[in-house]
Amino acid sequence: MRHRVLQVFNRYVHPGGEEKSVDRIYEHLKDGNDMERCFFDSRDWLGADAPSRVSQVRRMFYNRESREKFEHTAAKQQSDVALFHNLYPIASPSLYHAALERELPVVQFLHNFRPFSISGTLHARGRLLPEALHGSYRREILSGSWQGSVLKSALFALLLKRLHRSGWLDSVKQWVAISDFMRDRIIEAGVPSERITALRHSWDAMPEMPAREDAGNYLFLGRLVDVKGIEPLLSAWRELRVELGEATPKLVIAGEGPLAQTVASVSNPSVEYAGMLTGAAKAEALRTCRALIVPSVWWEPLGLVVYEAYDHGKPVLSAKSGGLTEVIEQGVTGLKHEPGDVPGLVADVLMLEKASAAQRLAMGDAGRQWLLRDASPTVWKQRMQEVLDRVQQKH
Repeated sequence: MRHRVLQVFNRYVHPGGEEKSVDRIYEHLKDGNDMERCFFDSRDWLGADAPSRVSQVRRMFYNRESREKFEHTAAKQQSDVALFHNLYPIASPSLYHAALERELPVVQFLHNFRPFSISGTLHARGRLLPEALHGSYRREILSGSWQGSVLKSALFALLLKRLHRSGWLDSVKQWVAISDFMRDRIIEAGVPSERITALRHSWDAMPEMPAREDAGNYLFLGRLVDVKGIEPLLSAWRELRVELGEATPKLVIAGEGPLAQTVASVSNPSVEYAGMLTGAAKAEALRTCRALIVPSVWWEPLGLVVYEAYDHGKPVLSAKSGGLTEVIEQGVTGLKHEPGDVPGLVADVLMLEKASAAQRLAMGDAGRQWLLRDASPTVWKQRMQEVLDRVQQKH
């Protein structure tokens, strides 16, 4: 079936992997469907022209302007299904209400744990907070999960409570989780199993893998925030420096975020902060590293950075965190340690250091084969089309 799909997304202040995924989903679905976009931008609420804070709080739950924009776009396209991604803070849950009243079925993509968590991560101050899945937001509030503020977090908790009691989420006819792990957690949160599909992201792999080099360094790529495991990573390299001295392999950390200054000020000579890498510079860092490290301490929904490493034929050292466990095969495409386990990460680095060049290349080759086989855009399109067809047939 060919569908008229309206894709809805509230851009973040700092673009990340989710925005790239939203763009990729749009491009994939254009092949067989009529696509339209209704986007909002969090940066519109910054600066001198932004609405007052009181107005922002009010609009976070019900933004009349956003609703009107959504309804106008849906009417113009004559949409028969809406594909929602992030709606916060500007789009607002009022779009669920609008879809419900228009009898426009919604497919909700889950890139994180919102709308079942204030922060979307179920994590704050070094602790997992899974009780939020069941509507208990106390620890998320006290941790200032939303923008580091207890007050803002309390307001967001009220928003989520009101949303779940409103019945507006009945507009969501199918939830799409990006890993089996995430699907299981959302079922625990109360979503019926028949209304949620696990569908890992696809990847447009390079036609040919670039010529690989091994410069001997390890690479971290991502946002510099606590949930990405920055502190355990730095601690691991302190231990490696104590054990190996000048023979410690270099760790290159690339990215931006609240912990950028922490990383930049590290005195360990075996740690280098490269800032934000994009385009050719990022590709070169992947092409020449020994391995990628993904030490996330939260329940990472999937981890597209692993796909990037596999595309370049590089092994991955990863935490056993959420959906990451599904994309890394122990000893085959990489090595896994418990989240936050510094000695475990150190042991994995030492193991890879002792491995032969041929063994490391074999891991990278296995990762590349996994990517081509299990992240095929063709398979993804087929499965996503089945979701759209099912939703439309039931509507």
